[in-house]
Amino acid sequence: MSQEIKPDGPKPAPGEAPQVAVELQPGDFYMEGPYMVFTAAYHLRRGYCCNSDCRHCPYK
Repeated sequence: MSQEIKPDGPKPAPGEAPQVAVELQPGDFYMEGPYMVFTAAYHLRRGYCCNSDCRHCPYK
């Protein structure tokens, strides 16, 4: 698994995690109607909370 920081994206505020692209793997999400729901495993691998009130966020 390779992670890369997007140099063109917005810079994180001081104390905020950088935006990192994480490649999707089997089990990272499931579909609920038209919505993609990310699993706790995906969030843990991503490494930070995005403050979007995700259903399976392990950082709450």
